[in-house]
Order: sequence, then structure tokens, then C-alpha cells
Amino acid sequence: MLASSSSSSTFFCCLILLLSYSNAKSSSSPKTPPQKIGNGYKLISFEETKDGGFLGLLQVKNKNKIYGPDVPLLQLYVKHETEDRLRVHITDAQKQRWEVPYNLLPRDDPPRVSQSIGKFSVKTPVTISEFAGSKLSFSFQADPFGFAVKRNSNGETLFNSSSDESDPFGQLVFKDQYLEISTKLPKDASLYGLGENTQPHGIKLYPNDPYTLWTTDISAINLNADLYGAHPVYMDLRNVNGEAFTHAVLLLNSNGMDVFYRGTSLTYKVIGGVLDFYFFAGPSPLDVVDQYTSLIGRPAAMPYWSFGFHQCRWGYHNLSVVEDVVENYQKAKIPLDVIWNDDDHMDFHKDFTLNPVAYPQPKLSKFLDKIHGIGMHYIVLIDPGIGVNQSYGVYQRGIADDVFIKYEGEPYLAQVWPGAVNFPDFLNPKTVDWWGDEIRRFHEMVPVDGLWIDMNEASNFCSGKCALPKNTICPNGTGPGWICCLDCKNITKTRWDDPPYKINASGTEVPIGYKTIATSATHYNGVLEYDAHSLYGFSQAIATHKALEGLQGKRPFILSRSTFVGSGKYAAHWTGDNQGTWNDLKYSISTMLNFGIFGVPMVGSDICGFYPAPTEELCNRWIELGAFYPFSRDHANFYSPRQELYQWDSVAESARNALGLRYKLLPYLYTLSYEAHTTGAPIARPLFFAFPTYKETYGLSTQFLLGNSVMISPVLEKGKSEVKALFPPGSWYSLFDMTQTIVSKGQYFTLDAPLNAVNVHLFQNTILPMQQGGLLSKEARKTPYSLIIAFPAGETEAEASGHLFVDEDELPEMKLGNGNSTHVNFYAKFNQGTVKVWSNVEEGSFALAKGWIVGKVAVLGIVGSADASTLEINGEPVTGIPNIEVTSSEQKYINDLADGESKGTSFMVSVDGLNMPIGKNFEMTWKMGIKV
Repeated sequence: MLASSSSSSTFFCCLILLLSYSNAKSSSSPKTPPQKIGNGYKLISFEETKDGGFLGLLQVKNKNKIYGPDVPLLQLYVKHETEDRLRVHITDAQKQRWEVPYNLLPRDDPPRVSQSIGKFSVKTPVTISEFAGSKLSFSFQADPFGFAVKRNSNGETLFNSSSDESDPFGQLVFKDQYLEISTKLPKDASLYGLGENTQPHGIKLYPNDPYTLWTTDISAINLNADLYGAHPVYMDLRNVNGEAFTHAVLLLNSNGMDVFYRGTSLTYKVIGGVLDFYFFAGPSPLDVVDQYTSLIGRPAAMPYWSFGFHQCRWGYHNLSVVEDVVENYQKAKIPLDVIWNDDDHMDFHKDFTLNPVAYPQPKLSKFLDKIHGIGMHYIVLIDPGIGVNQSYGVYQRGIADDVFIKYEGEPYLAQVWPGAVNFPDFLNPKTVDWWGDEIRRFHEMVPVDGLWIDMNEASNFCSGKCALPKNTICPNGTGPGWICCLDCKNITKTRWDDPPYKINASGTEVPIGYKTIATSATHYNGVLEYDAHSLYGFSQAIATHKALEGLQGKRPFILSRSTFVGSGKYAAHWTGDNQGTWNDLKYSISTMLNFGIFGVPMVGSDICGFYPAPTEELCNRWIELGAFYPFSRDHANFYSPRQELYQWDSVAESARNALGLRYKLLPYLYTLSYEAHTTGAPIARPLFFAFPTYKETYGLSTQFLLGNSVMISPVLEKGKSEVKALFPPGSWYSLFDMTQTIVSKGQYFTLDAPLNAVNVHLFQNTILPMQQGGLLSKEARKTPYSLIIAFPAGETEAEASGHLFVDEDELPEMKLGNGNSTHVNFYAKFNQGTVKVWSNVEEGSFALAKGWIVGKVAVLGIVGSADASTLEINGEPVTGIPNIEVTSSEQKYINDLADGESKGTSFMVSVDGLNMPIGKNFEMTWKMGIKV
């Protein structure tokens, strides 16, 4: 959040203008790269290691002092860690350098430099030039050193760091505070990733847009600027003679960096650390995220209720307002599972406290008992900055345990919402224990169901070295809360505060310590903030997850603003401070899809916008999109007009429609979250994930898929009552009217989209599990299941499949084999007029104990007459059972086929009144064409 209760509306408007100015600057082209630096390195030795890798020694060719002296000798370590993952690690051969801590992101250790340097002789001949694995091969040229990674199946080069005179980039550069390496790229490669940023051109990386990675608290309305997270990974999709191949490249490095993508090349310019590359072979997009998350950590298991709708606002001044919000959602019959507080519940913005007047603990406890009793949940915000206050127990215990980041031996002083603060050092094991104890103490007072960790880039309203002002209250309550009121001096005396290479921080080349922790401050064991800065939110999420996991044995829910490689293992993410504009509505799709690639699938944007002020029409369209974000929450700024979904009658109607469908789709969304947790598969996916050979999908950023089968085509423009949507080849069925059918050869269709409607379609060959919905996920989960079976329309032979995962969703583990879960595979065939539907259940006892049943089966797109007959369930004819009803409706095609083509006649057949237990195998068949 970026406002204060004491600020004025005028000041807030000025802030928006200032941010817009910054936005305009940040969307310009990146600075022109400097001249090629030096002549690189030469490989002087290369030999096999005991672990099956290869170890080499690189010697600098011609030293220069641009950005500092060269590191004279480098260690090169190459290993095929799995059949589809290759690691290339380059570091100083003579001394240890900073790397992402191995305890934060567990992975194999490369050989230690002290163990390896003595093995080499500069006279050792280089006798090999290629190191082949199962799917990838590493090759190199020795002088000047460059390496290439190739795909074995087709010989295509995926990464090539060698440079010649015609290339816009130079050779490998490795200095203490400047590392540079590049790769050639084919001009038709489609790249995705390298975030977090707001990408105005859509999900594909755009040549000459700036990509800077350095976690920063600037508004998400700033385009092409380094935002809250740092994810130095990209996915590369190539279409080779009609066949799609995907791979990914991760540079595991937490230091600040600029990445220059110029269409035919990509250059990294990094201000520290090591070059630790991981190459993931794919070849499909889902293979890539599976391989990537197998390294960085599978996405966190999420509780079922977290897929319900969430409501928040900065400015719920007291508990009565929160109670009214919950009551008004119920009156409007709009689903709501989780109510949130920003910092309004706190006592003067201090973490782990309650405002005794606005949120008295007895009344809050009574409220929580009430909402917990009906199945609702409650989440509050905590910021990392701990108020410097001698009467504040959290601060006192932190000082006693020595948990704060230091500057010149003393806790580093900063300013956030409470005023002067110190920042916990989450790299310190003692801090993790202290943090867990503070969460436990707070939870005993307020039994929250999750925690929202904000401002953890870390955000600081001041810069440099600060002290408390003498004879002045800071803040004094009369000015904007984000204006620095400490006595501060800029720090430029160290090379950590003023590095030789200036990354494009905040899109304007501000100093890297601007409005954050001074980069010469120190963490545990002397680790510099310069190196660990972008890990702050990640390390806080790990500590918070550990703390919540220890409470009552429940599955944690954490929402974090700042993220890094691996954050998805611990937390969900929202895309930060957006604005209520049509552009922000559109941008939210690309950011959401990028986070699926980053291994953070539980993601969404503030519905209707955080900054003021959405129009009624925009809020209609935003809930129609936001209802299908994996994480679906309405959140607003202090000075925004009230924008809960019931504030406008038209928005309430749109919410009932869109959220009504979401709540029917909860079984599908939760099953997708199980896929994410076990394979890394994103919940929300770009269309190219399911249709990788269809080039039209490569840059598509206005539609998306949930899983591989449910497509969302929202209205993203003002004043529109229709939407032009791309339909990849096949049959698609509207989930709001399943008789409506589109048969596409791969083309755009213009769809009706009146104000209260969103287009959601189901793809062929799918079995979609749904329930009947409700106003709470707890109640919706008790309703009978429906299986929606989508066959290719009009085909005489067809197949479909799907699956369902259910479990005791608040237990920490999300897996089979613990007695608290069931997994069901569903199958269907249509052949010679006979429909067959059956299931294969794994560990069905849990679902049987819950009493969950399939009450309806609907089959779409089958040919025959309008009648169905000889219905059998588990081999027994179904006759004379009054509750079972078979109905059919003719499918309606909304598109005209080409001349000479016949649509034929196809039907939707529904079998209602069933009572088939989810936890038990079943088989049902019927024939088309004979009247019952």
C-alpha cells in the first residue's frame, strides 16, 4: 500500500501523477550497452569429476579495469544433474563468492574452489569439446571460451555464449561487481518470463524493452520496471517445421541485474554473485515447469477455502465496518469465503497488535467465532518493519534476541508505517525462531487463518543512514505517512552502495539503496544486503510458513508481495498496487500467467484496482475476469471509493454470475492445485501450454486457460458488448449454456458479451468435475458432483478423460497415501452409438466416508437421435427408478462452417438423479437412437 490515513486526496493525486511520470520514463528503451569489454577467457584445463560432472579452469585473456578488475581465474563446473536438466556453474577459482544460500534453496553443491584449484595445471591439454547427456549436450570452444547447449533430438542450439565481431555482445566478463554473458537466439523464438514487471506488450518478451531484476516497492502501474519480485528465468518456445519445442534457462543469482533482449540475442549484466545456469530440456511447456519446480520446489499446498472469493480494503476503520461487509455480501447473495484486514486492526501500525478501540480483542474473538462457525476465514497483514518502541514487546524481544539487520554494528534504522523501524534478518536462525514465537503469541490472541506479508522488498520510506530526529515526533500524524521524517544521510562511501555498473533500478537508474535497506548493511554472518536484497521476501515467507505450519497442524496460507525463485513453495502472490484502469485490467493477465511459469501458481491482481477509482463498467468487467484468477480478491486503497462487489447492482449481478461459476468449478480448481503441487503445472496457463504448435497462441495475452481445458475470454475494453476471441482447432462448449457450440479450425470468433456476462468455454476430450456452487466453499463442497463430458462435436467415435483430487484440505500434506485423500480418474468413450463412462478410484475410503456422490452426467457433442436408451450402471439396467431422468438437447452452433461442410446434428444428453459414490469405481453406458 502507498497511502496514509493522514494524507490528503490532493497529495494522493499528485502521487499518481508522479508514478505516471516514472512510468513514462520506465517504458523507454534500455540504455545502449557499452562497448564490448575485453577479450574474454580461455579454457586451459577440463577434466571429469567423481560425481560425473566436468571441471574446468578459465584464464582471463586481456585484463581491463572497466567496472573493476577482472577475476583472473574462473572455475567452470558442468553437470547433467538429471536427464532433462543441465547445470553450468562459473565462479572465482580462488575464493568463495556469494551465492543464493543452499539452506534457502536446497540443491547440489558444486566442488568447492579450495578443493579444485590445486588439481589443475595450466599445461593440461583440453582434449574434449562436448559433454553429452540424455536430452541436452554441452559443447564449448576453448579460446576465447564460449559454450553452447544443444537439444539432442534435433540438434538445435538452445544457448550459445560465443561471440564474433558481428554480434551486438562481447565475450564472457567476470569481475567482482560486474558479470556479463550473452546468448544468440533465433529471431522467431518466443520468450517468456524475466520478472516481476508489468509488460504492456503482453506475455511475450518484447525486443528492446528493459528487464531489470531487483526487488522494489514501486507501484505496478509502472511499466517495464523492476517490481516486487525477482525471477531470472525465461521460457523459450520454438516452432521447428511445425513441431513445438520448449526449454527454459534459469540464472540462479540474487544480485541486481539488467537483461537485454534484442530479438536475436540476450545479454545478462549482473552486479555480483556467480553465473549458475540451469537448462531445462522440456520439450513441452508443462515439461519445463515440471523440471523447473522439481529444482526450486513444488508450489505450496493450498487449503480448499483459499479458492473461494476474498474481500479486503485498506480503510476498514473498525470491526463494525468489517461485520457490515460480511453481512452485505450475504444479503447480496455474492459468494465470500475470506474477509481480510490491511493494517487497520493494528495499534498504530505495529505488527502483532490490536487497536484496542477499533478492534477490541473480545469483540474480534466473538466475530471470528461467528464466521469460523459458518466456514468463513480471516487473514490479516503484517509488515516486516518492527516499530522502534521501548514499550513494545515485539521490539523488546527482538532486541534481546539480536534479530535485526545491522549497519555498522547497530540495528539498521528505517521508516515504514509505524515510524522508525528495524528489519528482522530472516537469514539468521534466531530470527526465524523469534518470528515464529511472535506469530504464535499473536495467534493465541487472534486465531487468524493465514498471514499476508507485505512491504517485504524491503520497502523503506527513507534512504541511507538514518537517525531519530531530535525534539520531533516522527511521523507526527499531519503529513503523508510515506514521507521520510528521519534524519538521513546518503551513503556513497562503499562500492556496495555505489557499484561501478548502475542497473536500471526503478526504471530510472536510481541508486540501488533508494527507499530500501542500505546495500552496505549486513545480515547474519556478515552477508551483505547488496547480495541478499532480493531474497528478503523469500526468506520471510520461509520463516512465516514454518511458523504457521507449527500452529494446530494446519495447512498454511501466506500471501507475499515480494517473491524470488522458489517462493511458490511457501506462498501465494498478488500483483501489487495496480490502478482501476482498463489497461491495468489487461496487464493483469500477463503478470498472472508469468507467475505460473515462475512456479507461483496461486496468483491474482486486486480486482477493480487498488488505486482509485474504477468505474462501474470497469468493475463489472474486472470481476468477470478476476473470478477466474487462481487467487481471487477485491482490494482497494484508503482513498478509493468503496468498491465491494455489492456497491453497484450491476456489479453484484456480474459477481453472482462469474463467481457462481467459479464456485461450481471449485473441484476442478482444487484438482489443478493438486497438479501444481505435484508437478508444478500452472493453474492459469497461456493457451500455448495446451496448443504449443498453434503459433497464433504464442503472443496471446487477452485470454487464458484454467488447466488445459477451460478457456476464459474476458472483455478488456471500455464500452464493448462483444469480444473477439481466438479458438484453437476443435470443439468448444459454453459453460454458461452447454448447448452452445463452436467448432473451430483455428480462428477468431466474435462473441456476444453483454455487461453481466463473461465467455467461458470447455474444450473437447475433457471430463470436467463440477458441483452445484454456493455462497461458501464449505457449503458448495457438500453438494453432488456433475461430470461434464465434452466430445468433439458430431464425431461418431470419441474419447474424453479428466480427474478429481479431494482431501482433508487443512492438513499440511497434500498427497495420496495418508488416508485423508482420494484421487479419481474419469474416462468416457463414444463408439457406434454407445456412450460409456467409467471411473478408476485410488484410495476411495476418504471420499466414501465423506458421502460425496456423482449426481449428474452430461455428455456434449454426441451424434444420434434425440433419445437415449438402455441405460446401465455397473452392468445393471436402470429401469423404473423415478429419480433418474435422461434428457437431451440439440447443440447449437454459433459459427458457420465452410461451403460444402455439414455440421450434422449433435446433442447434449444429461442423466440426472444419479447416486454414484465418488469413492467407488463405477461404469455407466447407454445407447443413442432408441427411445426409452
